Amino acid sequence: MKEIQARSMSGLPVLLGLLVASLADAAWFIRAIGAAHPGMIALAAIVGLVLFVCLFGLYVVEPNQSAVLSLFGRYIGTDRANGLRWNNPFYTKKKVSLRVRNFESGKLKVNELDGSPIEIAAVIVWQVADSAEAVYNVNDYETFVHIQAESALRAMATSYPYDQHEDGQLALRSHAAEISKHLAELLAERLADAGVAVIDARISHLAYAPEIAQAMLQRQQANAIIAARTRIVAGAVGMVQMALAELEKNGVVHLDEERKAQMVSNLLVVLCGERGTQPIVNAGSIY
Repeated sequence: MKEIQARSMSGLPVLLGLLVASLADAAWFIRAIGAAHPGMIALAAIVGLVLFVCLFGLYVVEPNQSAVLSLFGRYIGTDRANGLRWNNPFYTKKKVSLRVRNFESGKLKVNELDGSPIEIAAVIVWQVADSAEAVYNVNDYETFVHIQAESALRAMATSYPYDQHEDGQLALRSHAAEISKHLAELLAERLADAGVAVIDARISHLAYAPEIAQAMLQRQQANAIIAARTRIVAGAVGMVQMALAELEKNGVVHLDEERKAQMVSNLLVVLCGERGTQPIVNAGSIY
């Protein structure tokens, strides 16, 4: 089922014409009654009935709205012309909004790729692109969008870990742009048959489930401490190597292996310590 453009007439001239014809028919009907002519009375009544039925062909199409036309269950076409329009009075007109709409899904509790329970929600921005598919391919396209959005969000959340554990690995918390793009693609695939276009899809809420939130917070803090310590130690070792190399290069002092080990130990304590150290000045011989 694909959308077909339907033709319609401007409703204002038709409305004015029907009003003038109705006044003329009323005058004719009154004159026929005065003349007591049964044939003219019946004809005037039939004309009046036809004019009354023609009024049902008028309908209004607002901006960013379409009217899906059908005749006795057969799809005729879709009218997207704005304003007061007129068409076959026996057509059934179903209005469909073409405006951009958005909604926020409820907080879903799912298991991410590593099996940890998380809470996740998303904001979906969508718009009806094909009125015929939206009306005839699904029972209720708005409900269909909401249900499929939650289904796609669940499927996407189970495909990624919450945190990045390896270099180059996509994670829900650290790769928002890539995750949003994947979610939009999943939604577009699921909503294509309903004539709905997905404009944007972004995660609005992401957190560990309450029952494991405290444990995961401790884990994140531990990972952060380990990462910070690793960088501090790497920097300290590099500074110690540079200090020893400069001392030997410039011939300032010549140290044996035992003195080098003591110097390395002292420098690492100073550079890796959490608090500032108190220096001790050696006023005598180094030995």
